[in-house]
Amino acid sequence: MESQVRGGTRWKRFAVVMVPSVAAAAAVGVGLAQGALAASFSVSGQQFKVSAAELHGTGFAQYGGIDTVYKQVDGKEKTQVPVAISSFDDATISKMCQSVKTTIPLINKTFYLRLDAGGGKTPVAAHNLYIDVADLQANAEFTNIDIGVAVKDKTRGPDVKAGENVLPGGFAQQAEKADLYDVKQTAWATTAGTFKLSGLSMKLGTDADMECY
Repeated sequence: MESQVRGGTRWKRFAVVMVPSVAAAAAVGVGLAQGALAASFSVSGQQFKVSAAELHGTGFAQYGGIDTVYKQVDGKEKTQVPVAISSFDDATISKMCQSVKTTIPLINKTFYLRLDAGGGKTPVAAHNLYIDVADLQANAEFTNIDIGVAVKDKTRGPDVKAGENVLPGGFAQQAEKADLYDVKQTAWATTAGTFKLSGLSMKLGTDADMECY
């Protein structure tokens, strides 16, 4: 997402920093009204936190990749970061939380954007889900796991995304099912062919307790 903002007021500079997060949240809200949406979450130049009470997925694969990250304010200077790409054909997620922390140097203040969904009887549902993970903590159980298959030869999980930068000669692990509990992770991006978010809540504030963990 590229934003062009003219003028030099502090509010406009604040908007340049926060627009990627707020725009993603707005897209989720519109899609929720329609029942389902194709979604892509990323925050310019930043990792974000994701947590869940439970994640149950079918058609799981995980492999190494490289994400291109653009600086938060100017959106031009870029760097590359290694990620572990976790992908699922289909997944349900209970008590999902997603939060991003942004500090605005001009006003020396930190803001938090938080999304919650799937906290009731109906979990979040995703199809063709990809999570570009920097760090993951969870209790996990895999069914019919296959470790060490070449990425090009994997038979489970959605196809590698077009244009995705996969590590040369990389290996993958795959499983028929993956069940994760007490999930805490930091990620660079999350994308899905379809996301259904029940009970969606979005909050923006300055309280550090708004972070998912």
